[in-house]
Amino acid sequence: MGFGTPHRHYSRVDSTNSRARELAAAGAPHGTVVTAAEQTEGRGRQGRAWTAPPGKALLYSAIVRPLGAGDTLLPLAVPLAVCEAAEDLEPGLECGVKWPNDVQVEGRKLAGVLIEARPQDGWAVIGVGLNLAIAADEFPPELRDTATSLFPATACPLSPSGLQTEAADALSRRLETWLEADQGAVLGAWRERDALRGREIAWEDGSGVADGIDDRGYLVVVVPSGERVVLGAGEVHLTRI
Repeated sequence: MGFGTPHRHYSRVDSTNSRARELAAAGAPHGTVVTAAEQTEGRGRQGRAWTAPPGKALLYSAIVRPLGAGDTLLPLAVPLAVCEAAEDLEPGLECGVKWPNDVQVEGRKLAGVLIEARPQDGWAVIGVGLNLAIAADEFPPELRDTATSLFPATACPLSPSGLQTEAADALSRRLETWLEADQGAVLGAWRERDALRGREIAWEDGSGVADGIDDRGYLVVVVPSGERVVLGAGEVHLTRI
């Protein structure tokens, strides 16, 4: 069986990550995927809610097991797979990654990634929300200036269910490749898609200019004093457009 099998799809669910975690705890194999047309309690990073109109986004979670030393770059490999899956669906599209793992197109968020790991039990769940055919006025007001969708809602080439199926299949194929890639390939590809390098950014404890990532996937920032600081987790914001 390849990555993406078995695949459970729900018309409506609280959270695909929650269902995938239950399956992982029950022993479901590597590559098991859970998708849904609608989520009622979808989650993003930093404890935020993830919302999408029913049938208009790919809501996808997958089980990765066993976890090993090479999985430390999982947070970098997953957005690479998302970028390539989106580009498979819309040839000519160019995606970037805003550290740590938001997928962007022309500075707007197209997809988000949430990874919930249980190293003590040897598994992790990858959660992906990819906007497929959401109209601008269907995004929450606070996201309308910063979010985007793969296709205009009025110009979607497939039915909602057909587009979700194609997107899930594309993502499973790309994940299978990137989860097996070596560290050098992951770091190199991520650096080519780095949407922050050279940009002025701020975070909770400071500000500076993003200077790429180190070999652990940590963000390197040059602060006003000239010192280089390293951020291993958290969230950063652009200070200038």
